[in-house]
Amino acid sequence: MKIDENSMIPIYVQIADSIEDDILSGKLKENDTCYSQLVLAKELKVNPATAAKGINLLVRRGILIKHRGQAMTVAGDAISMISERKRHSEVEQIAEQLIKLSKKLSITKEELLKLIAEQYDKK
Repeated sequence: MKIDENSMIPIYVQIADSIEDDILSGKLKENDTCYSQLVLAKELKVNPATAAKGINLLVRRGILIKHRGQAMTVAGDAISMISERKRHSEVEQIAEQLIKLSKKLSITKEELLKLIAEQYDKK
């Protein structure tokens, strides 16, 4: 997990995004214990309050579940919640930008779909 101190994205959001990435990649499993704010703060060299803010963002989203007096766990349906949110926010934004750029460059819908399909098949 890395933090970009020069990014325009707040550090606590980067922390939340990194935890979500760890869940999507399988590094953190659904229903398992999540990193504590102190572990995150030490590893990332950030203030524990900043780490807590990132964790609390995921608690508000329902991705992490707080258990009073115990470690936090990853929600049982975290992957589907993260995927759904990212699909609607990030992927749609990227698609919008790609379509706008394609129209500026006079790339037809068919050409764009062919390019996307080619790139998709490479990965």
